[in-house]
Amino acid sequence: MEIKSPSFKNEDIIPRKYTCDGEDYSPSLSWNKVSNASSYAIIVEDPDAPGGVFIHWIIYNIKENSLPENVPKKEKTDFGIQGINDFDNIGYNGPCPPRGHGFHRYYFNVYALSQDIPSSSKITAKELKEKMAKIVIDSGSLMGKYKRT
Repeated sequence: MEIKSPSFKNEDIIPRKYTCDGEDYSPSLSWNKVSNASSYAIIVEDPDAPGGVFIHWIIYNIKENSLPENVPKKEKTDFGIQGINDFDNIGYNGPCPPRGHGFHRYYFNVYALSQDIPSSSKITAKELKEKMAKIVIDSGSLMGKYKRT
């Protein structure tokens, strides 16, 4: 599955607008429609965080094969259900690596699911991955980089 964004290309620098140094908007994303997919889920991860993989966004039960820019930071949206990230917030919080840490990589992982996930308040990435384990039929990733100066 190919993931695209008009905001940045794969392996490019994520613009400030989508980070904690800017407006902290979620970027617009699109991906190939997967036949037999009931819905899609997205988990955004920073594997370069000092404490291990850091989760920036969880959204699931997405019915379309795209998301607009700046999805509202609330649990239930017109686009899907959002979980709790490692900032302990609902919705998207963009790249915000420690200053002087160099570039971090941010993976926008999209999963095509054979069935919807039962709604769960404040679901974590770990919980979502457990619920998705046997129903992922395709996946893809878009990676962007960011560093703070």
